[in-house]
Amino acid sequence: MAEQIMATPEIRDYVRSVSLREDPVLAELRTLTGQLPAGHAMQVMAEEGQLLALLVGLCNATSVLEIGTFTGYSTLCMARALPPGGTVVTLDLNGRWPAIGADFWKRADVADRIDVRLGDAAQTLADLAGERGADSFDLAFIDADKANYGTYYEAALTLVRPGGLIVIDNTLFFGRVIDPASQDPDTLAIRALNTALREDPRVDISMLTMADGITLARRK
Repeated sequence: MAEQIMATPEIRDYVRSVSLREDPVLAELRTLTGQLPAGHAMQVMAEEGQLLALLVGLCNATSVLEIGTFTGYSTLCMARALPPGGTVVTLDLNGRWPAIGADFWKRADVADRIDVRLGDAAQTLADLAGERGADSFDLAFIDADKANYGTYYEAALTLVRPGGLIVIDNTLFFGRVIDPASQDPDTLAIRALNTALREDPRVDISMLTMADGITLARRK
């Protein structure tokens, strides 16, 4: 039986050469983001953005919830994959980083599909539950502060419809999840969520060893 191959730089370059379809607008936003403080570590890989767009299409999504906007690269990828009239509701603590992406959203002609909500994400999620009700999103993407991942997952599980998909980023967290010496709140929170997901009967799951770890959880 074949085992997982090592994703060497040469393998990644090959995959990009035969798979990645990043256009100039996305490439420019990714380059700009990488120049920001901690931008390279915080931004999603181009391949992950392309995967998110594919998942939006596979879910026939018209309503997407994103927890953690940053500069809006993933927001743009998902908004482009929506049909006319579709919406990405994206949450961030303040408007500093989403403001960078706003110009790129306009250039890509999808700004009207993006609804930015600013403030504490837990409170915004509670507000969305009251505003839109349960089962109101087709797909949710979680990529925000790691210590609150458990809270965000539970909120997303309520807001995403049965049969909908929750995508959770950074579930391998730079490899710290397997390092016993890593006992910081972020790593502990991700370990706890990973363990809980394994036993959660409400979802079907698959953890992908792609990027920094991506877990897919389909609500039953």
